Amino acid sequence: MFEINDLPKFFLAFFLVLPIISFVHEAGHVFFAWLMGGKNIKVSIGAGKVLFRIGIVEVRKYYFWYGLCTFENLKRNERFANILIFSGGALFNTLAALVVIYLIENKTLEPGILTYQFTYFSLYYVFFALLPMPYPDGNESDGKVILDLIRNKAQFKTYRVEWNKEKKQWCVLDHDRELVQAFEGEEQALEKAHEVAQQNRPSRLKIFKSGKETEVQNYPKIPL
Repeated sequence: MFEINDLPKFFLAFFLVLPIISFVHEAGHVFFAWLMGGKNIKVSIGAGKVLFRIGIVEVRKYYFWYGLCTFENLKRNERFANILIFSGGALFNTLAALVVIYLIENKTLEPGILTYQFTYFSLYYVFFALLPMPYPDGNESDGKVILDLIRNKAQFKTYRVEWNKEKKQWCVLDHDRELVQAFEGEEQALEKAHEVAQQNRPSRLKIFKSGKETEVQNYPKIPL
């Protein structure tokens, strides 16, 4: 039964332990994204305004709630690579909890409220991360994305930039090759195409130029 004396434990878990667990979780995603050649990797801990940045990590005002990592242009962008990336968070949480348990069992680490909360909430985090479900904000759990990848349901949308000889304009085309917008300059078209592709992850951006179609960038789905 929860009592008034348990409030300090609650605040300890909420404001210290959970953010650490969230960081470990995102570190797992980042590790495999880096391993698969991801670029522009960034980690956000919390929500709201950015308080400070250290390297690729930014800590936000409500640091005890939410977390995500973003990356682009995976060199190895096949299904297995994405499964590893989305499994990475739960894997790191599980490994971290097992390491703490091992250290306690070998009397290297003293058991206490911090170690108990860390192992308990790490496994709690793993359970809900791997539970395949959509979120109200349109995102999906890691487990849902992994399941879709296994079933081959997670299809990349392809956006293209092509030169239209008749209109003499650079055209941004969506996944169904419908016109999104046309521009006089190639750079403007690419800028718009990047924006659209980013907003519709997972996606690829290709350009048809000099009779050849090449991939400019890919935008994988963002793990939470």
